[in-house]
Amino acid sequence: MTGMLASVNSVDEALLVLSAEVNIIDLKQPALGALGALDLDDIKQIVAVIAGRRPVSATIGDLPMQPEIVFNAVHTMAETGVDYIKIGFFPGDDWLGTLKKLSTLVPQKQALIAVLFADTQPDLTILATLKASGFVGVMLDTMDKQQGSLTQVLAAEQIATFVSQAKELQLLCGLAGSLRLRDIPELIAYHPDYLGFRGALCQEHNRVGQLNVQAVSAIKEVMQAASIS
Repeated sequence: MTGMLASVNSVDEALLVLSAEVNIIDLKQPALGALGALDLDDIKQIVAVIAGRRPVSATIGDLPMQPEIVFNAVHTMAETGVDYIKIGFFPGDDWLGTLKKLSTLVPQKQALIAVLFADTQPDLTILATLKASGFVGVMLDTMDKQQGSLTQVLAAEQIATFVSQAKELQLLCGLAGSLRLRDIPELIAYHPDYLGFRGALCQEHNRVGQLNVQAVSAIKEVMQAASIS
């Protein structure tokens, strides 16, 4: 069954989605970009409050793909105790050099998730390299939140191919990107491991606003219905 990832930026929001029994609590600061990083002290506090009751993921921020910069950010994030560390693969810079540097973290059992951006038309041949570099999962998201949801910026066949290839490589597979209620049945049909939400959980779909408990419940209900239909 496809799980639900909810992105939060505070202890209060983390406790709200915990009470809603979401599957993954994701930590990021939407005001700082597509994968804006939350303050490290806030991350540590949330990890302590959740206390292992749900897996917690966190982004390292909208960083250039430069080996030392990304490696140092991942190493620092690992010290917070999060279960998954999300790394945005932004266009340009040194993807392969960054992957080579990150592969040295594999013996330390860091659970790395690569985030690819659908609106940059990513080359999916990178998935095999991610697997070989020690990544445990991959996520398809959108970088420009003004361009619409994932289903509006990428063709259905491409989304299906992404999920299929990720599963063949035994990578944890997630789909996100300004997802709406009406996107859920279509995306669940591809059987990703989870769908990620932020804007749809907030008042007036404002991703930098506060979470709305009714919106969280509505998403959860539609996901459950779609999973058993």
